[in-house]
Amino acid sequence: MFDLTVLGQQAKQSARQLALMSTKRKNELLALMAQAILDNETTILAANQKDLAHAKDNGVTTVMQDRLRLTPERIAEMAAGMRQVIQLPDPIGEVEKMWKNSDGLMIGRQKVPLGVIGIIYESRPNVTTDAASLCFKTGNAVILRGGKEAFYSNQILVTILQKALKDAGVDENAIQFVADTSHEVANQMMRLTAYLDVLIPRGGAGLIRRVKETATVPVIETGTGNNHIYVDKDAQLEMAINITDNAKTQRPSVCNAAETLLIHQDVAAEFLPKIAAKLAEHNVELHADERAMQYLPNAIAATESDWSTEYLDYIMAVKVVDSITEAIDHINRYNTKHSEAIITDNYFASQKFLNEVDAAAVYVNASTRFTDGFVFGFGAEIGISTQKLHARGPMGLEELTSTKYIIYGDGQIRQ
Repeated sequence: MFDLTVLGQQAKQSARQLALMSTKRKNELLALMAQAILDNETTILAANQKDLAHAKDNGVTTVMQDRLRLTPERIAEMAAGMRQVIQLPDPIGEVEKMWKNSDGLMIGRQKVPLGVIGIIYESRPNVTTDAASLCFKTGNAVILRGGKEAFYSNQILVTILQKALKDAGVDENAIQFVADTSHEVANQMMRLTAYLDVLIPRGGAGLIRRVKETATVPVIETGTGNNHIYVDKDAQLEMAINITDNAKTQRPSVCNAAETLLIHQDVAAEFLPKIAAKLAEHNVELHADERAMQYLPNAIAATESDWSTEYLDYIMAVKVVDSITEAIDHINRYNTKHSEAIITDNYFASQKFLNEVDAAAVYVNASTRFTDGFVFGFGAEIGISTQKLHARGPMGLEELTSTKYIIYGDGQIRQ
């Protein structure tokens, strides 16, 4: 079986060097890596075509193939994301605050790298460059284990990044790739406590659950997205139609797409036929509760499981509610604490929603599709954390740091 011990040892050694690297040097190397991605576009696309061919042969849906597909535009976006990371302030070495205690000691809290980060992810090759650039900027070595769906794409991307580092005289083991997609090796990685300081899973509910249940390495949970749009009685309905359509259909295969539509009873009769017609342009299948069914003759009757399903497809659950309180209760019961949105012109309703909905990102009059590190200005993202300890929401540079206390004295001893 593939042995991760060597990768772990190399990552530990590289992490020590990275932690001491200047911001200027890290940025120079990130620029070289971004350019290498652009220079090798043809090679990357060829590898991606192999992955797409395997996906088609294995019956992967068209929507899920979109997560996997690379184009010249998407490759350019990957390089742009790396270059945006260059422009961001380097948090490493920053002393957040300093104070003098009663013993005359000067005590400061300084940001430091986490060390070695392991990332287990599925079918999106852009995660490879996002993760590599963010980890590198924050002085962390990274071990990347992508899914079998994107094996050739991920492998060539890491090879290109490593060559750029090696050609610049830097240890290429700062970024490493696990060339084995078996469950056994994934499980080994989840227990690599001697070398990994943290493990970040990115993928579907099954992967997240397996990592949480198996890992002995500390985990930052990045969540699935059972996200909701709530159309309030005081919503502008045209706005609500545009936002719902965007959140569901612009890219349904990603975790910030909306999966459930909640509508206040006072606007259901007017709104539901209009949104159904709009979503029908994309052949969206609606799974509606009994009250919504009377306005949606082509809908399928919803079952209990629909309220907790992340479809990642052209399917949407629909429910009529009596009040904003019922909508919030429904969301907090079934959501995955990712992204939630209310459409309303009522200030008090918007504030109630913001204050009471438990999620990493809560929107007023905007699409859930904006929950993204690049959009938030982080350059790229390592994932979207739905937990509450250490990090929550899109994770950028700040979330890949820890702290240590630095203390200056002039001979003090404790009495």
